Amino acid sequence: MRKDPLYQPITVAEFLAIDFPSDRKFELVDGVIRMMTGGTPAHARVATNILVFLANKLRGTGCRPYNSDMGVQVTETNVRYPDVSIYCGNPATPEREQQLVFTDPVVVIEVLSASTVRVDEGAKLVEYRDLPSIQTIVFVDPQNEVSRVIQRLGPTAWRDDLFAQPHDVALPSLGIDIPHTEMFARD
Repeated sequence: MRKDPLYQPITVAEFLAIDFPSDRKFELVDGVIRMMTGGTPAHARVATNILVFLANKLRGTGCRPYNSDMGVQVTETNVRYPDVSIYCGNPATPEREQQLVFTDPVVVIEVLSASTVRVDEGAKLVEYRDLPSIQTIVFVDPQNEVSRVIQRLGPTAWRDDLFAQPHDVALPSLGIDIPHTEMFARD
């Protein structure tokens, strides 16, 4: 957290009430507003590939994927914007469609970049693991075309697999796999 004694951390509600410029994106971390970095073409391609694949596979299942415009409230002072998040069992009611953040993702996927890898696989991983709804956390490296998959095994037990070779990503809570070739497709 910022050490400036004059700065007062803000809550998620206060953060969501701010009208930020549309050309910039911000997260709330420990009550401090932080500007997010822009992505690379490789980052955007991989995130889009995953989102499109999941949108087609999940249609009609009661689960839906969202892109990085949908926030995840991880604590009262933290809002994160994963590259892809999946929510189940919450119908698209008018009230739900007006929400700016959700608190109950089943899956979160972060596409890594050199500037975000430490935060993604550090602080964000810890925050995501603390959300009881999350069953799978996926980190995808577009440069090396590898993935890391963290699966919940129980209330506090996790399995953490780093796949150094091409490997499909299993999402057992959804009954689907994301093919390696779909994630990293270039056409």
